[in-house]
Amino acid sequence: MTENHESHYTENVQEHLQQVQHLLDKHALVETLAHKQEMPRAERHELVDKLLHKQHLAELREKLGSLHSADVAYILEALPIEQRLLVWDLVKADRDGDILIEVSDAVRETLIATMSSDELREAAERLDTDEIADLAPDLPHAVMRDVFKSLSIEEREQLRSAISYPEDAVGALMDFDMVTIREDVTLEVVSRYLRRFDELPDHTDQLFVVDRNDLFKGVLPLHRLLVNEPDVPVAKLMIADTIKLHSNEKAEQAAQAFERYDLVSAPVLDDDGRLVGRVTVNTVVDYIRSESESDVLNLAGLREEEDIFASVWKSAKNRWMWLALNLCTAFFASRVIGGFENTIEKFVALAALMPIVAGIAGNSANQTTTIIVRSLALGQITPANARRLISKELAIGVLNGLVWGGIAGLFAYYLYRNALLGVILTSAMLLNLLLGALAGLLIPLLMHRMGRDPAIGSSVMLTAITDSGGFFIFLGLAALFMSH
Repeated sequence: MTENHESHYTENVQEHLQQVQHLLDKHALVETLAHKQEMPRAERHELVDKLLHKQHLAELREKLGSLHSADVAYILEALPIEQRLLVWDLVKADRDGDILIEVSDAVRETLIATMSSDELREAAERLDTDEIADLAPDLPHAVMRDVFKSLSIEEREQLRSAISYPEDAVGALMDFDMVTIREDVTLEVVSRYLRRFDELPDHTDQLFVVDRNDLFKGVLPLHRLLVNEPDVPVAKLMIADTIKLHSNEKAEQAAQAFERYDLVSAPVLDDDGRLVGRVTVNTVVDYIRSESESDVLNLAGLREEEDIFASVWKSAKNRWMWLALNLCTAFFASRVIGGFENTIEKFVALAALMPIVAGIAGNSANQTTTIIVRSLALGQITPANARRLISKELAIGVLNGLVWGGIAGLFAYYLYRNALLGVILTSAMLLNLLLGALAGLLIPLLMHRMGRDPAIGSSVMLTAITDSGGFFIFLGLAALFMSH
C-alpha cells in the first residue's frame, strides 16, 4: 500500500462501507434498467455491459484501491454474498493475500472457494511466512505444496516451524521479520548496519542481541542507540534481564505480558534459548480480539464463528448442537414440573412464581461464570486461592438470596396474602442462588482443568441447572410445607 493512501486510514470505516454500498446499489439499479430495455442486436447488449462496467465498476474499483486491506476486509464481511464476490473480483490481485489474512475464517471460506489454484498460490507467495502459516489450514494441499516449492530454504524452515505450533501457542503468534545484532560491536557499527535496510520491520522498538549460535543475550532499545555515543559497545547498553517468551507457552501468557508491561515487541526463544522469532503488539491485539469474540460465541453455545450472510442451512447447523442440548434440558425441566402437577393444581400461584426463582438464579450464575472465565484468562485463579474464591461466591449467593429472596417473598405475600408462600419463595431463591453460584464456579473450573475452553456453552448449562434446580426446590418446598 502506497503512502498517499495512509491519510484515508483514519476515516470512519462505516463511511467507507456506506460509500461502497451506494456504488453497488447504483451499479445494480442501472444494470437492471439497461437489461430490461429491448436489445435488437446482441452487439448492443454487449456494448451496454461494457459501458456499465467502465462507468460504475471503475469508480468502485478506485474506491476500494484507496482503502487499507483491513478496511476492505471489514467491508467484505458486511456485504451479502453476491455483492461480496463482486467486490472481491474488483480488488487488485496483489492485495488478495493481505485481505484474506484480515477477514474472518467464515468469510475467508467463501472467498477462497471462488479462487483458482493459481490465484491462491500467487496470493500466498506475496505473504510473509508467518502469514502463510495463518492461511495454510484453509488452502488446498496442492496449493501449499506449490507455495513450499517457491520459498527459499530458510523460509521453508520458518514455515514448517510456524505450522507446527498449536493455535493457542506463542509460536503461532510470532513472526520472523526482526533485526538481530552482536554484543561485541559498537553503536556506530549498528547504525551503519541499519542504514542498509530500506525500512525497518513494523513495530521495531528494540534490536535483539544474539551470539553466533543465535543464543539470545538481550535487547537494545532504539532510544538507547539514538542518544548514546557511537563508540559505546552494545554489551554496555543492552538489557539482558528482559521479558522473554517461549515458543511453546500459551498465547494467553504472551497477551498478559504485553498488557502488564506495555510491550511493543518481545523475543521468542526455543527450549535451548535460541532466538526463533518475535511477537508484536499488533498480533497480540488481534489474538485478544479473536479470543474475546470466541468467548462470546462459546457462551451462547455457537460452535464456530459464523458468516452473517451464510446460507440458512449452514447457519442453522452451527446452532444445532447446543439447541439440541437445550431441548433435552427443557424436557427435563418440564418433567420436574410434571412431577408436582397436583401441588400446582392446589396452589395456582406457584406457576406464576416459578419463573422468578429460576430467572434470578440464572442471572446470578452467569455473573459468577463471567468473573471466573475472566480470572482464568488472566491466570489469577490458582489451587491456593480456589477454596477461598468458592467460599466468597457462596457468601455472595447467601447475601443475594436473603436480600432479593426476601423482597420476592414480600411481593408474593402482598399479592396472595399467604405468609407461608412468601417464606417458601424466599427459601427457594436462597437455595437456588447457592446452586447457581456453585454451578457458575465449578463448570468453568472443571472445563479449564480438562483443558477445554471454560466459556464453551456455559450459559446453556447454567440455564439448565438453575431452571431445573429452581423448579425442583421451589415446588418441592411447596409440596412439603403447603400440602399439609
